[in-house]
Amino acid sequence: MLQGKTRIPPVDIETLPDDLRETLEEQCKLRGAPLHPYLFYARNPAFFRAAQQMWAALQQETKRVPGRLRALLNRRVASWNGCEF
Repeated sequence: MLQGKTRIPPVDIETLPDDLRETLEEQCKLRGAPLHPYLFYARNPAFFRAAQQMWAALQQETKRVPGRLRALLNRRVASWNGCEF
């Protein structure tokens, strides 16, 4: 799955709580593999759930964030998470 791409080994999906495992399995069905940030977030279930709720809220609250600004907001959150190159 993540052969040699991270210094932190990925979590074993089978050992995770049901809600986390269901989310990662759904990502596998949709995208072929779980998303890398979520495998990292899964190390701390509370952080995983918080990140999941944040993205769900951003998708639901489209009136607060105009469509033209969503990409900019995503970029800003990515910079806070250290995901910029």
